[in-house]
Amino acid sequence: MAAGRLSKYALFSIVAAVCTIGMKSTAYALTGSAGLLSDALESVVNLVAAFTAYFSLWYAARPADDNHAYGHEKIEFFASGMEGLLILLAGVAAIAFAVERLFHPKELSAVELGVVIALAAAGVNFAVGRLLISVGRRAHSIVLESDGEHLMADVYTTVAVVIGLSIAAITKIHEIDALLAMAVGVLIGWTGFRLIRRSVHGLMDHALEDAEMKALRDRIQSALPANADYHALRTRRAGRRTFAEFHLLVSGAMPVRDAHAVAHKIEADIRTQFPLMTVTIHIEPIDDRTSWEDVELVPLDDPLPMGSPK
Repeated sequence: MAAGRLSKYALFSIVAAVCTIGMKSTAYALTGSAGLLSDALESVVNLVAAFTAYFSLWYAARPADDNHAYGHEKIEFFASGMEGLLILLAGVAAIAFAVERLFHPKELSAVELGVVIALAAAGVNFAVGRLLISVGRRAHSIVLESDGEHLMADVYTTVAVVIGLSIAAITKIHEIDALLAMAVGVLIGWTGFRLIRRSVHGLMDHALEDAEMKALRDRIQSALPANADYHALRTRRAGRRTFAEFHLLVSGAMPVRDAHAVAHKIEADIRTQFPLMTVTIHIEPIDDRTSWEDVELVPLDDPLPMGSPK
């Protein structure tokens, strides 16, 4: 699914954010709950994040050009990082407000109606969040998946706030509301930190996850012809796309045309399992020591695989 087509799903997130801001703000106005105010603050961040996601998906869909020969998908990591930063700031703001309310508790009112409205808002976020996570994982879009995870975190915090608000109303211990708001702030901040860390990994060309690396190595190994080997495998991810490059070691007597055909077959075989992967293969003679002396790349794999000159 193209990134441009994915941007329409970000519109669902925008609509959900607008709806839940109104609903949670109403619930806070009715109850005066610090927890519900923290929850409403996260929905404001949801709206900003949704607009960021929409723009990044639109931009990522632009084709490669002279200045961006690898495409524009990497902006998804930047957008996800910005979203994480906004979430982190929202968490800090929620904690600050909760601390103030802890020392200056406020009487709660209309708790039953506030709870109903908050749960309805959670239902909206749950439906949209699950949709975005599902589409994001199928399309390998970190922006959509992050936005969906953010909405699901919002659902959990809303449910926690509702439980705490109910307990505070029953027990008349209003500090519970402030303590719960503080816990919500910590959870919001942790969600933001995880998104920032994930985005930094992408911007720093972090390798694919271990499971993906194993699958890729197995696929390359199974596609190798007899008396051939590979080394110096490097991978990275840019938004929905992944990149892999490695050295293919074949007999030095093999004609260039035949070596090219082998490399082409391996690339095609890899794409059957990794359809969005761009593969770059550097062909080297397996019986030439210089093929094994790239001090920067060769140590990335086990030294001296089979066929290497002693």
